Amino acid sequence: MTTTSTVTPTTPTTPTTPTTPTARRIDPAAVVARTTSHSSLRETWTETMAMAWRALKKMRRKPEQFFDVLIQPLLFTAMFAFIFGGAISGSVADYLPVLIPGILAQTALTVCMATGVQLREDMDKGVFDRFKSLPIARIAPLAGPMIADLIRYGIASVLTLVTGLAIGYRPGGGVLGCVGGVALTVFAGWSLAWIFTWLGTMVRSAQSVQGISMMIMFPLTFLSNAFVPAETLPGWLQAFVKVNPVSHVVSAVRDLFNDGAVTAEVGWAVVGCVVVVAVFAPLAVRSYSRKM
Repeated sequence: MTTTSTVTPTTPTTPTTPTTPTARRIDPAAVVARTTSHSSLRETWTETMAMAWRALKKMRRKPEQFFDVLIQPLLFTAMFAFIFGGAISGSVADYLPVLIPGILAQTALTVCMATGVQLREDMDKGVFDRFKSLPIARIAPLAGPMIADLIRYGIASVLTLVTGLAIGYRPGGGVLGCVGGVALTVFAGWSLAWIFTWLGTMVRSAQSVQGISMMIMFPLTFLSNAFVPAETLPGWLQAFVKVNPVSHVVSAVRDLFNDGAVTAEVGWAVVGCVVVVAVFAPLAVRSYSRKM
């Protein structure tokens, strides 16, 4: 018996094409939110200190930035003392208690003026464009140099006082009075630096920042009681001198240096510095944030 086998025809299989996943739409805002740095308070402080160290190294590599810190206090203290001492107070020794606090205020104002100039130079050179790409707190490049400049204010103040001691100044306030006067000068310089920092974020070039800063510095310094008693000025000028914040700082430092007394002038000077910071620090941060 023969058996017949039936062959079942096979249907040809069609090749399967790999399925591609559907492309998802990327939200740019979500990407930016994931890649933007949100530093904690501790990280922000560490990054700010790193920027402060960068500013100090920059000062070391450019010694010309220390001209207003090292040379100007020595030059101005000796020059003003021996030129105007006899004409204003009768002798150099009698003029030094008036002069030294005034030179301190002028030096702090000159030194803090450089803060805005250097900030504008970094922005013009594209340094801040590189900071934008780093995962750091956005406020660190601004706050770091402000902290580093405290050292510059301290050096300038101490050198001014040492120069005065070398040419015969003997502060009646003793060590504590001198420490208090130097601390107040450093705080005043730091607070006024916010004005020039704000200018550095607003003006287009470093030369413009320097020119505008000089126009601010000279009236504030010379239209004050820094070098001459306010009673010897015309009445209309005395009115401006009394409201000039530099005058309050000078009077406060004189009270600390010469008498070692914490008077109402010290309080007014501190209040004036706080008001300056409260007004110009937010303006500087806001203008800076727009560029970062």
